[in-house]
Amino acid sequence: MAYNLEKFKKGLDDLQIHLDEKQMRQFLTYYELLVETNKVMNLTAITEFDEVIEKHFLDSLSLCRVKDLRSLEDRPEAYRILDLGTGAGFPGIPLKIAFPKLQIVLADSLNKRIRFLQEVIDTLGLEDVTAVHGRAEEMGRNTLYREQFDLCVSRAVANLSSLSEYCLPFVKMGGAFISYKSGEVDEEATQAKRAIYLLGGEVKDIYKFDLFDQKRSFVVIEKERKTPKAYPRKAGTPTKEPLQ
Repeated sequence: MAYNLEKFKKGLDDLQIHLDEKQMRQFLTYYELLVETNKVMNLTAITEFDEVIEKHFLDSLSLCRVKDLRSLEDRPEAYRILDLGTGAGFPGIPLKIAFPKLQIVLADSLNKRIRFLQEVIDTLGLEDVTAVHGRAEEMGRNTLYREQFDLCVSRAVANLSSLSEYCLPFVKMGGAFISYKSGEVDEEATQAKRAIYLLGGEVKDIYKFDLFDQKRSFVVIEKERKTPKAYPRKAGTPTKEPLQ
């Protein structure tokens, strides 16, 4: 099938990302797998090509606005990223396609999504990317994952206080948690400040940008102290009772 790639190429140019023919083909195959699987499994409400390009692919790749991902690929040791609550693979799969040397773990609590992600990984021939089935509260206490990542990212729709409790336990000292948010995030970040401090983090930047007609932002939280062993709390608690 022929696709109009004008919007995708413009967005990539804005982000100063160059994709070769293989990478472009991987994105198109990913789109086709997403749309086909979405017919039998609820992965996304967004299926029209240009919308997926903008609201999933380019939005995911916008992380390079706040992190020089190309330079991180050249580190002697692998740069480890956890995509928590990845859903249909955003932002982790687009980041892996565009920056193939990054080491990425995709985590989600629904096993059927993990099966879909494994199909994507296998079909696209991606290496050094793992799809893991598990709840954040349990994974965050597991020594295999706790404080093992340079960066945790999440596009999950949740309160920043709750998200920080889910995500910061995975980040090693000196690393960061970056939350994908809409443009209106200042009040939410202010309200979450004490919770973030309790969890060992500090908000270092709120980066706002326009993605075509969307107002988007990144909340960059750096890990300055170890997360106390009490966090994350038991399953469901961070969402029902966000830290104040």
